[in-house]
Amino acid sequence: MANWLTDFVRPKIRAVLRRRETPDNLWTKCPACGQMIFHRELAANLFVCQHCSHHLRIGPTERFAQLLDPGWVAVPVPAVALDPLKFRDEKRYTDRLKEAKAKTHQEDAMAVVRGRMDELPVVLAVQNFSFMGGSMGLAVGEALVAAARAAMAERAPLVVLTAAGGARMQEGTLSLMQMPRTTVAVQMVKEAGLPFVVVMTDPTTGGVTASFAMLGDVHISEPGALIGFAGARVIEQTIRERLPEGFQRAEYLFDHGMLDMVVHRKDLKETLGRVLRLLMGRDARHPVSSRDAEDFDLPAISGPAKAK
Repeated sequence: MANWLTDFVRPKIRAVLRRRETPDNLWTKCPACGQMIFHRELAANLFVCQHCSHHLRIGPTERFAQLLDPGWVAVPVPAVALDPLKFRDEKRYTDRLKEAKAKTHQEDAMAVVRGRMDELPVVLAVQNFSFMGGSMGLAVGEALVAAARAAMAERAPLVVLTAAGGARMQEGTLSLMQMPRTTVAVQMVKEAGLPFVVVMTDPTTGGVTASFAMLGDVHISEPGALIGFAGARVIEQTIRERLPEGFQRAEYLFDHGMLDMVVHRKDLKETLGRVLRLLMGRDARHPVSSRDAEDFDLPAISGPAKAK
């Protein structure tokens, strides 16, 4: 038998008292101090914790928005063989690539664009640690070569923001070959008389540190960034000594002459603009003239087999 208390009043009360579902992405926990930060406040503060100034890791999309004037465009990167070694561990390498692409909405661990930074023409390449730890494989090597060629074509400085755990193990020796390839690419930029500036973010380690990350005309880092080749535990086991406090952190490297500057994220665009104008020897009001890459006698850099 119908009951108005059961059929009408009780559902209304349940609807009022029902717990509202809160989206999971509204709050972020600072990995350094543990404070919960509202997502809008975090974005407004350039993804830096307002409680302890810890610089959270961010991807290329946020970097481009923070560092470049509106109107930047992507630099095309040639396709590479996706799985040249047919590698498989717990998962197929191709499956890991698909997961990383779906997670980051990027083709690989480095994105390259050309635009203006504080009114100065620039080519900007950014590594994404969220894409398989920012590991350097064929695609990252090809991206840096493409960035170098774009910089020479535009007669513009090349700025690279690094964030990597090293070479990509799924590509074996082919990933290690990107160290000399990127080194040659950097040398091409320098021989063209153009600045090459590196901004090291957390973390910058392994083969990236052992190649293009340490070849800049100026080396800048964000506060607290982990920078090194081998891990601290491996070094301690090798030399059988305890490492100093803060070893491999940006401030320690700056104190020991490995970095030129440690710059807060909010000051990074202004600092880069000032450095690039000094290196280019001209004011931002007199932009760099355009010039085709064919005007240069470039050494050939043979890339890997292209995916069909």
